Amino acid sequence: MNIAIVCYPTFGGSGVLATELGKALAEKGHNIHFITYQQPVRLSGFHANIFYHEVRVPTYPLFDFPPYETALASAMVDVVNNNNIDLLHVHYAIPHASAAYMAKQILAKQGKKLPVITTLHGTDITLVGRDKTYSPVVTFSMEESDVLTAVSENLKEETYRNFKITKPIEVIHNFVDIHRFNKKPVAAFKKLIAPNHEKIIVHASNFRKLKRVKDVVEIFMLLNKKIPSKLLLIGDGPERSEIEAFTRSCDDCGEIKFLGKQEQIEDILPIADLFLLPSEYESFGLAALEAMAAEVPVISTNAGGLPEININGVTGYMSNVGDVHEMSENAVRILSDESTYLTFKSNALAQAKKFGINKIVPKYEALYKSLIV
Repeated sequence: MNIAIVCYPTFGGSGVLATELGKALAEKGHNIHFITYQQPVRLSGFHANIFYHEVRVPTYPLFDFPPYETALASAMVDVVNNNNIDLLHVHYAIPHASAAYMAKQILAKQGKKLPVITTLHGTDITLVGRDKTYSPVVTFSMEESDVLTAVSENLKEETYRNFKITKPIEVIHNFVDIHRFNKKPVAAFKKLIAPNHEKIIVHASNFRKLKRVKDVVEIFMLLNKKIPSKLLLIGDGPERSEIEAFTRSCDDCGEIKFLGKQEQIEDILPIADLFLLPSEYESFGLAALEAMAAEVPVISTNAGGLPEININGVTGYMSNVGDVHEMSENAVRILSDESTYLTFKSNALAQAKKFGINKIVPKYEALYKSLIV
């Protein structure tokens, strides 16, 4: 199949999932065409049947805001016409679904049928899409997609709750490549970070307010009073400067390291002893799943789709949003006993395998084939 994928090229979950999906499909022999404004961060190296098409948005003095959606729709039409595309899979509704609808109508005038799949990822539904500025267009675009998918049962329910749509939504969970996170040996790298055998705590996000990164630091400080630890903060975003300023005022600031954006997170997660994700909301929690694939137990909130992957008392623990004291106590509970810790590690990996790439990607493949016949 010739498949066009539209996504954001950034470190966010939707872009990561879309890129990994495209790479997995390419390995199965399909031709994959990425359409976005810059090369996706997870798309590195040469792949014989992966192609990247840059969306260029000319700037004119007339426009205070360059019309990206129009440029994107035109790019879609161009890619479809010149590469014999069988279907278009857009990730994150805004503005990709509406641009896809526009491209589909243009192609229909040319006598070409273009099936469109829209995958909903989270804030396109729970936050941005609900804004009355965008809601009518998002609702219409979802209804006009040939197929709607969501990355969790929770997100499916949120979509029906927040939008007046009647189209069925198929849940296809996010996935993880287990082998990618099976990095061994890691002892030498771990010793560099924790020379005195401190526990290594990791958080990874885009540092938005929704991620509650300050809670991560507070959980760590409470934990560190009982179990000597190091905290690695991976990622970047609007809250980072505020969090850095907060950590400088803490007694434990020397034990906290900001690593910034990391493309090869699979090199870092295997040295972690615990992963923290105290988000206000996660439609799925791909960062937590990747940690579990590296045999790292997860301390998270019970918000959104997280209960679908982090099993309380089995792969980690879940608490109410903002309950940093309970989360720190749960962290101590896991890390203070070696036998308990090893059980949680084993359970985390077993749970991650349920979302393995070889189980999830065929579901997308089957969906594509059902639209092309």
